[in-house]
Amino acid sequence: MESYRILFLGDIVGKPGRDAVLEELPHLRQEFDPLFTIVNGENSAAGVGITPKIADELFANKVDVITLGNHAYNKREICPYLDTHSTIIRPINYPKSNPGKGLCYVQKQGIELAVMNIHGQVFMDGYDNPFAAFDALDKEIQTKHRFIDFHAEATSEKVAFGFHADGRATAVVGTHTHIQTADEKILPKGTAYITDVGMCGPFPSVIGMDKDIILQKFRTSMPTRFEVANEPGVICGVVIDVKVSTGSAIAIERIQR
Repeated sequence: MESYRILFLGDIVGKPGRDAVLEELPHLRQEFDPLFTIVNGENSAAGVGITPKIADELFANKVDVITLGNHAYNKREICPYLDTHSTIIRPINYPKSNPGKGLCYVQKQGIELAVMNIHGQVFMDGYDNPFAAFDALDKEIQTKHRFIDFHAEATSEKVAFGFHADGRATAVVGTHTHIQTADEKILPKGTAYITDVGMCGPFPSVIGMDKDIILQKFRTSMPTRFEVANEPGVICGVVIDVKVSTGSAIAIERIQR
């Protein structure tokens, strides 16, 4: 085997997102034949957080790793689960005393893939420097096969982090903003990059939330409780081809359906 594929699906939003992912995963596997399947699940429980039941359901459907983000702890029942299940990870640049870990390893067909969840700082409070966090991991991780879910708000920070990790990571994929960007590329030193993978969630909506509620918020500036839109789900993700001998990416393709 000279190369293999990683399938990554962006932020799962609520039940419409979960239903779309569970329905589409068998078809995506048949079409792309990924060796590893990774999803971001931080919005999968009613649009904010994740529960053990949802995580178990994703793992039961052959998801290898679940990454999270700024809503990692919104459902408190997930905290003990994060400490007992190694392949669901929260941002590594949270305080070390927080539940869970930000790095895990999965092995298949003799390939060990390190999966990292790192959070940006721009417009987001409570996180250590993501660039320094990755530099520390770079010294720790032995495998050349390294996948990073960079969960961040600012496009500039995501782009900068991609160049920072270029040649030291197989892939840097952006999450959090829920809108898929059209800038997928292989960076000069062999790292696959996209600013945001997009979401797996209801369409039409405003980043997964009921559009009428969001419009009311913008029109009136009054406090409003956001709710996940009750619309069919859209699937957004990427497929990345990786060279076995080097861990470098050789192709990246956007998915939206």
